[in-house]
Amino acid sequence: MSEAPETELPHHSNDPFRTRCAMLVSTLAMCLAIASLGGNNASKESMSNNILAANAYSFYQAKNIRQTDYKIAADELRVQLANDKLSPAAKALAEKKLEGYEKNIARYESEPETGDGKKELMEKAKEHEHERDTALRQDPWFDYAEALLQIAIVLTSVAILTSAQVLFWIPCCLGILGILSTINGFFLFI
Repeated sequence: MSEAPETELPHHSNDPFRTRCAMLVSTLAMCLAIASLGGNNASKESMSNNILAANAYSFYQAKNIRQTDYKIAADELRVQLANDKLSPAAKALAEKKLEGYEKNIARYESEPETGDGKKELMEKAKEHEHERDTALRQDPWFDYAEALLQIAIVLTSVAILTSAQVLFWIPCCLGILGILSTINGFFLFI
C-alpha cells in the first residue's frame, strides 16, 4: 500500500508582502461587516419610519373626518337654534349638545395631553418622514462601501496569489474609498 504524496505549500511565514496583504484583508473584512450592518440598519429604519409616517397620516385623516362630522352636526344645531322654533327645553338641550360638539372639534384639532390631536399627529408624521429620508440618504453610501470593500478583498487575494506587489496598492485605494463611504453612511458628511 503506498501513501499518497503530501503536497506542501511553499513556506512564506516571513514574507512581509503576504503579511501586509493578510492584514489588509482582515481590515477590509472588518470594515465590510460594519458597512453591511450600517446598510441593513438604514434599510430597516427607512422602512419602519415609512410605516410610522403612513400610520400617523392615516390617524390624522380619521381625526379629520370625525372632526368634520362634528362640524356639520354643530352647524345643523346652530341653524336649528337660529330658527327660534325650539321649546326652551329643546333649546337648552341643543345648546348643551353644541357645546359638546365644539369641545370635540377643539380636541380633535389639538390634544397635547395624549399627542393624538391633528396638530400632534402631523408633527409625528413629519418627524417620521424626516427619519425615513435620512435613512434613505444613508443607504446608498453603505452599498457603495460594500461593493468597494468586496472588490478590494478580491484584488488583495489576487495580489497574494500572484505575488504582484503593484496589485497591493489598488485594493488599498479601494479600501480607503470603502471606509470613507462607510463613515459617510453613518454621518452623512456628503
